[in-house]
Amino acid sequence: MPTDYAPVIARWYAAHARDLPWRRPGTTAWSILVSEVMLQQTPVSRVLPAHAAWLQRWPEPAALAAASPADAVRQWDRLGYPRRAVRLHESSGIITDRYGGQVPSSADQLESLPGVGSYTAAAVASFAFGRRHAVLDTNVRRVLARLVTGAFLPAATPTAAERQLAQTLLPEDGRLAARWSVGVMELGALICTAARPRCGECPLAAGCAWLRLGRPTTPARRLAPAYLGSDRQCRGRLLAHLRASAVPVPADILATAWHDPAQYSRSLATLIADGLVIQCPDGSLALPGEAS
Repeated sequence: MPTDYAPVIARWYAAHARDLPWRRPGTTAWSILVSEVMLQQTPVSRVLPAHAAWLQRWPEPAALAAASPADAVRQWDRLGYPRRAVRLHESSGIITDRYGGQVPSSADQLESLPGVGSYTAAAVASFAFGRRHAVLDTNVRRVLARLVTGAFLPAATPTAAERQLAQTLLPEDGRLAARWSVGVMELGALICTAARPRCGECPLAAGCAWLRLGRPTTPARRLAPAYLGSDRQCRGRLLAHLRASAVPVPADILATAWHDPAQYSRSLATLIADGLVIQCPDGSLALPGEAS
């Protein structure tokens, strides 16, 4: 990596970064972990109020561990992919019991927590503790693909070569490496975007391989499946019904929440398998921790 890339990114980030609560000086590792879990497949604009409300209610792992998983699912509300709430609740118990209430600093320890994959573990270890890890989110991967390899978009999933490239680009100092990663991440979110990159505003434009090659493009990726009428919408409708009830809901009542009986049965089965819904002995249905 040219030696001027890291300081260029650091200067750009200092001038242009968004003011996000999990990036502020003095923020806790717990705040960063919560933000990273919430940001999985959810945009920043939706995470901001949810993150603030979550930290106000549960400012440390022990506070969440003392609550029920149903409380976590209710607080998660409509943030999407609610299994993350259950996994975060499970993680809070492990952090409390095994690590004395402190989020572990090791990426390996972090990755052993429920719902924490290699990316999230690297992000928390880097951003919270200054550990030297390549943090490969979608934005970072896109910037590095264009900057170094000249590709418009990276592969669908990270390759071994891509991981090795990202590792070689990291500054040796862990804190500088964290600043590099978050700066490149922000550059991808604000400037080097997927559809309409603003190359005229990019601080790395002079060294960008993609620009040198004339901005070649690749075929558009497939669009995500529609939400309306999907199993995801059905699952969300059923969870909303259960969140609104303080007691288990009879199965025949819950069934009225969705118009397609086959899709209802299929979606309910996946909610039960994911641990988001519990079937009570009398056949009624409830959020985890609320079964009678």
